[in-house]
Amino acid sequence: MEQKNGSSFTGFILLGFSDRPQLELVLFVVLLVFYLFTLLGNTAIIALSHLDPHLQTPMYFFLSNLSFLDLCYTTSTVPQLLVHLRGADKSISFGGCVAQLFVALGLGGTECILLGVMALDRYAAICKPLQYTVIMHPRLCALMASASWSIGFANSLLQTVLIFLLPLCGRNKIDHFFCEVPPLLKLACVDTTVNESEVFFLGVIILLIPVALIVFSYGWIVRTVLRIKSSAGQRKAFGTCGSHITVVSLFYGTAIYAYLQPSNNYSQDQGKFISLFYTIVTPMVNPVIYTLRNKDVTGAMKKVLCGGHGSR
Repeated sequence: MEQKNGSSFTGFILLGFSDRPQLELVLFVVLLVFYLFTLLGNTAIIALSHLDPHLQTPMYFFLSNLSFLDLCYTTSTVPQLLVHLRGADKSISFGGCVAQLFVALGLGGTECILLGVMALDRYAAICKPLQYTVIMHPRLCALMASASWSIGFANSLLQTVLIFLLPLCGRNKIDHFFCEVPPLLKLACVDTTVNESEVFFLGVIILLIPVALIVFSYGWIVRTVLRIKSSAGQRKAFGTCGSHITVVSLFYGTAIYAYLQPSNNYSQDQGKFISLFYTIVTPMVNPVIYTLRNKDVTGAMKKVLCGGHGSR
């Protein structure tokens, strides 16, 4: 973003929740607790996926990628927010803002694609069980994971460039707690209709392609499961997908609300709380969802804890 008045530009002020000082202490305590649980839960998923041989499967390979992604996404915004909630200085450098937007968009786009890839994994496991290990070869899993990260950050690069090419004309107060697309667009002193359309188009592409994969995969999964004559077999098959469907619903629900609504309908206050949900709440509950509904994970956790206790 350039300055039309030629003055030097050092950075931005993140207004965050400064208009609600009575709320800042409460938010600080709640977010600190949530952040610690996020670190603990996602680190546990990654560690268990590597320590337990029974969890070294395609499903848990992608799940550990998701947990690492959630760790990075939360850490890119929450520590800074905690500092700003307890301090008077709420500034962020220009470079810091660019980096934060790039990382946040990249990780968000990667999660979109990764959730679609995880749906394909469930499709292969349920609809092609005899060929599952052949189809979901470790090399293919690594390739799909790498493609998810690459496409996510390529999309982020395009969006970040589009945003920061806009002139600011001296405006530097961002009405948000981190550098996010809608409030950054509002800082521009020119008509942003074309830029908004371009960003909207990129957002639709990065959201709808994985959604198509998810719909396709679960369409075939439902069809296959309904052919199972045993009700116990049906429950087991659907149970392996329940955690993924829950995570998809949480993630896509907030992402669609945040990015795919017209700018004239965007409420800044609602946007902040929606952003809080997908930056801290969703990454925190993802490990809980997969742990509570998965006997493999709970079994691996008991094995590691009991083994560690027994070694003493």
